[in-house]
Amino acid sequence: MQLETYISDLLYRYECVTIPEFGAFLTQRVSATIDDASNTFHAPKKVVSFNEQIQQNDGLLAHYIADIEKIPFEIANKKIAKRVKLLKSYLTQGETLTFNNIGEIVFNNEGKILFEPTYHLNYLTDSFGLSQFISPSVTREEHKEVVESIEKVIPITVTSEKRKSRPYLKYVAVALIALTLGGFGASKFYVDQIEEHNQLAQKQATQELDTKIQQATFSLNPLPAITLNVTKQTGNYHIVAGAFRVEENCDKKVKQLKADGFSARKIGANKYGLHQVVYASYEGRLDALKALRNIKKTHNSDAWLLVKKLD
Repeated sequence: MQLETYISDLLYRYECVTIPEFGAFLTQRVSATIDDASNTFHAPKKVVSFNEQIQQNDGLLAHYIADIEKIPFEIANKKIAKRVKLLKSYLTQGETLTFNNIGEIVFNNEGKILFEPTYHLNYLTDSFGLSQFISPSVTREEHKEVVESIEKVIPITVTSEKRKSRPYLKYVAVALIALTLGGFGASKFYVDQIEEHNQLAQKQATQELDTKIQQATFSLNPLPAITLNVTKQTGNYHIVAGAFRVEENCDKKVKQLKADGFSARKIGANKYGLHQVVYASYEGRLDALKALRNIKKTHNSDAWLLVKKLD
């Protein structure tokens, strides 16, 4: 029995998954963070922890195993108890228990359980598709030098006595400020020229495309009628390929996956307004998990399983 696989599945949807007579895995949502030292942005995530004080059987894990393996609830509880007995024996022998995609558990010198989570998998489904990225640092030394040169000019104060002996200072200051403002004006004029050029080029390209479409002729020969047998995808288990803010990108993803041989389709927007694309939908949980493992191994390691009844 792959106990860690079942626990991993449940951590996507629940904040607490208890292993009776052993302990509970807990999840806590953490907001997005920025590492100032490396300029790294980290997406929101669920942090996994372990509490050995929570051991009462709430039935969640057993019901899930019974549903997946198609066995009675009592049999599922017995299988869990047998596995827990084996886990405890490993711990007392000083071995480290490794739960794939969850973390490692070991006894310390005082006989207390220590848990070290892994960070290979983000159990926060809202952050699907968001990975960490590094933003290059922005250097402002060049702009700083320009500002400092302006600051040196503007504060010049000319008294009445100095105005008589050195009147050119006033004109130097005025000339420098005028040149600076003129540079800003020239820059804005240049940007406006680029924008105007882009608009004209886009308009010309559109006109050329319309002309080609109007001039095109099509010769269509009547084809015999054919009957297509289209299999409608059903099931509550969906392997998610991605979620997109722009629906056009969603359509492109479906087209790409279909070209790769998948039965891809759109299943609508989630509560955050993101349009979701799935590789396929399945009636059975085991078939979905088998397909998910194959997709994660050969096509997309970020794919995940969504359990949802579609309207």
